Amino acid sequence: MNITKNQVDDLNMTVSIALDKNDWAEPRKKKLNEYRRTADIRGFRRGMAPMSLIEKIHGGQALAEVVNTLVTDELNKFIDDNKLNLIGEPLPSEKQSDNNWDNPDAFSFDFDLAVAPEVNLTVTADDKIPYYTVTVTKEALKDYRHGLLKQFGQLESAETSKEDDFVIADFVSGEQKIEGAYVALRSMAEEVKKEFVGLKKGDTREVDIVRTFPNEADRAAMFHVKKEELETLPVNWTMTVNDIKTFVDAPLTQATFDQIFGEGNCKDEAEFDAKVKERLQSEYAQESDYRFMIDAKEYLIDKAAIQLPDAFMKRWIMTANEGKFTMEQIEAEYDLFAKDFRWNMIRTKIMKDQDLKVSKDDVMKQALSMASYQFAMYGMQNVPEEHLTKYAEQILADRQQAERIVEKVEDDLALTWVRGVATIDKKKISLEKMRELTK
Repeated sequence: MNITKNQVDDLNMTVSIALDKNDWAEPRKKKLNEYRRTADIRGFRRGMAPMSLIEKIHGGQALAEVVNTLVTDELNKFIDDNKLNLIGEPLPSEKQSDNNWDNPDAFSFDFDLAVAPEVNLTVTADDKIPYYTVTVTKEALKDYRHGLLKQFGQLESAETSKEDDFVIADFVSGEQKIEGAYVALRSMAEEVKKEFVGLKKGDTREVDIVRTFPNEADRAAMFHVKKEELETLPVNWTMTVNDIKTFVDAPLTQATFDQIFGEGNCKDEAEFDAKVKERLQSEYAQESDYRFMIDAKEYLIDKAAIQLPDAFMKRWIMTANEGKFTMEQIEAEYDLFAKDFRWNMIRTKIMKDQDLKVSKDDVMKQALSMASYQFAMYGMQNVPEEHLTKYAEQILADRQQAERIVEKVEDDLALTWVRGVATIDKKKISLEKMRELTK
């Protein structure tokens, strides 16, 4: 057996492994004996079939298994002996040697390998990274306060309908009748909406439901049918108003304070306004931290200037995903993948050089934050701690989500260290400008 290396460039090499009959003949004979011991062939007792028959049946398979094992072991030994830090896995060379499996004698196999580049990066006070802060304006505070009260408000009956109201109505068309349908005026087509503003209980309107409710999902829900059944409905209906519901902001009461900020944490309107400002500032700080994360990653990626074996990596992505993507799709997304790959290398170096460790507490804290955010997305604030913990444990039980959480914790640890070492260039910015940057 012979192994040779051809160094293509700093990151790419081709390894060739040559086998002759002396390498595979004896292992193949042992493999055939294994087949013979377990062979159950009609006319022969188990394990007593002639070797010539076993070779005829299993000779090609035994040869392939033995050669594959020899080549794999030799390639792994070469990687270990040379302490190669590879990107991905070795790939069969696109210029593979021709091997005669029908009349075997000598074999040659070629593999392409790519070595992970060294990450040469130091971070000092000479490195300057922007940190954008958003000022809380009176207008933003007013809007946020109104949004919170609206979020915890409720529907109440009204005398007349307005553009954002709901109408509870019966629809009749011939023999068909839909009772108590909830009609959201905001879901109506703009050109007809004004015809439904100012309605009172008992008022009727002739309605072309296709023209009035262009969204098929809304129309199907309103008339209690599946989307594919909409064509069976009449187009023209008579609508009679039973009630009008308008959304009223939550009142400034203790019950509202407790609902929004937790029981006993806010006792009057002044404390409520202070809490609103505190929450808004916290959200702005999260946006600033998120923007810093983006800018810091970009800065460090540019500074490290890591060269990658791009052609190899594209082939590796293609092979590792077993045909899930075309090469055209990989080419289109490769720059984003390469940027993420470079950042992972930088993060790994920072974690190692600074001896930063991910603790179980860090992971659980991040999972709790994710759980709290997901509950908040559904309007559920101040969820009891035991419910949050249970949901966080469910999140961590999912391997893929757990891996993403660990990566997020590593990002936070690495970037917190960077933030403590580099010079942070603080810049004030409007919320609109911040969100333009993030886009």
